[in-house]
Amino acid sequence: MSALEELRKVAEKIYEDLANSRIPCIELPARTKSNIVFDEKYRVWKYGNQNIKRSAVTLAGAYMLLRTIYTIDFIKEMIEKNKTSTLRELYYISESWGEAKFNSQDESDKLAEDLEIITKKLREDFKLRPEEDGARVIGDIVIEEVTRKGEKRRIHCQDDVGDAGYGIPYNVEKEKIRFVEVNADKVIAVETGGMFDRLVENRFDEKSNSILVHLKGQPARSTRRFLKRLNEELNLPVIVFTDGDPWSYRIYASVAYGAIKTAHISEYLATPSAQFLGVTPSDILNYDLPSDELTQEDINALKAELSDPRFQDDFWINEIKLQLEINKKAEQQALAKYGLDYVTDVYLPEKLAEMGYEI
Repeated sequence: MSALEELRKVAEKIYEDLANSRIPCIELPARTKSNIVFDEKYRVWKYGNQNIKRSAVTLAGAYMLLRTIYTIDFIKEMIEKNKTSTLRELYYISESWGEAKFNSQDESDKLAEDLEIITKKLREDFKLRPEEDGARVIGDIVIEEVTRKGEKRRIHCQDDVGDAGYGIPYNVEKEKIRFVEVNADKVIAVETGGMFDRLVENRFDEKSNSILVHLKGQPARSTRRFLKRLNEELNLPVIVFTDGDPWSYRIYASVAYGAIKTAHISEYLATPSAQFLGVTPSDILNYDLPSDELTQEDINALKAELSDPRFQDDFWINEIKLQLEINKKAEQQALAKYGLDYVTDVYLPEKLAEMGYEI
């Protein structure tokens, strides 16, 4: 069923409530850590059975339902005119909605997510796109992309790109990009731009026969979807290389298991087989890396991760407890202590060998 038909159902539910003298309301899962459960079928973390109601019983609830109707009408217009809007534009468009305008972009972003959850459609189906595209790719893979003119062009992500690599678009579905040929045998997803550039400059994609993907911090949905497609369609293992701090562990978790914010589409975005390479707390000790003391915010985050369902295996429990014990965190770039080539000549080959990948 189309996104437009599903959105119409939401509007009709509110209308029927009003027509039958009922207080209008919509129901959706609670987006909290306590409502995250493991889905055995898809091997990802999804929302559980705890629900909340958005109801006009309060003034704030009534305003939110009013904004919902305006947003549905705006999406309907975009779909019919084959237009798209950024999430930021949606926020500013509401300035003309009178009492229905959003007070902040956080409100409009959350409403877009609510509509995804209720309709079981993606915001891309609503013609809504983020401000940012996905990140960058370097590796021995040929991608066929549909251009603005509707033509198909093939891009070799080593030979046909500069040092910045191939830029992942916000839409990475098969109607937009297709994987034509691949000679690499794994994917290494890198958190920081500085480390991605170091690996590219040292030609680690060629040395390790890998596709390098820059996560750009907390990865965009298109980047996570791109990684999932590489894994599922090309049978390439995904290996995640981040800083050694609690926030970076959550970046890995969003790739592997899904994020709380997008738990309703985890099976679409997450790559359950993704492996964490490092930097681990054990690496900080074993490689004697330059480090900083944990802040109180770091400590609180690590303690929260001990109860986070995404970090419940022995590896994560042991590493998090070790980090709390040594009270240290380290960045990927700390490996430069031993020289600019150390990460590609020693650290990554050793870590990959431990994981069963020979270079």
